[in-house]
Amino acid sequence: MATLVLKAGLKLNLGCGYNKMDGYINVDSAPACKPDVVCDLEETPWPWKRNSVSEVVLFHALEHMGATSEGFFKLMQELYRVCRNDAMIKITVPHPRHENFIGDPTHVRAITPQLMTLFSLKNCDLWKAQGASNTPLAHYLNVDFETVRAEVKLDEPYASALNSGQIKSEDAVMLLRERNNVATEFMIDLKVIKKNNLLTAIPA
Repeated sequence: MATLVLKAGLKLNLGCGYNKMDGYINVDSAPACKPDVVCDLEETPWPWKRNSVSEVVLFHALEHMGATSEGFFKLMQELYRVCRNDAMIKITVPHPRHENFIGDPTHVRAITPQLMTLFSLKNCDLWKAQGASNTPLAHYLNVDFETVRAEVKLDEPYASALNSGQIKSEDAVMLLRERNNVATEFMIDLKVIKKNNLLTAIPA
């Protein structure tokens, strides 16, 4: 009987631009960036095998993709296909109510922690049982991403005011609801959930 061993998965830096990362396959659609792989991620399938990826970085990239719902759904399905069980996806995006997002015409989609909850099978099962109106995208697309981190980075002067105690966390939450340009970024980490853990195993 062959011994099953875990093979180290690929690490992808998708939409890398000029921000190359050592130890990652740096991918971008623009040849001028001189990525390791020139690839338009809105064209599927991607050139990586199913369950071959253990980590993905999307640093100020995902907001540039998937202008249509159909296109965005295909991106998420392809991300799920190439990732193995427990793969980590690290997303950094501009806050949709900051001028950094609003002022760039290549930004086509707002990415938020709330959006990512729609791709969780656990959440969608719960909403179905409750009769909630949340769109169960995990059911529709046959994907499952668990959010393990969702943080917001405040802009100045709000970050310094919070750190110095001039405002409290609940004040920052209220300001985020009431004003633009309070936060610059969302940082969202997703974990890929696949029922068959042996999908990442290969014969020795």
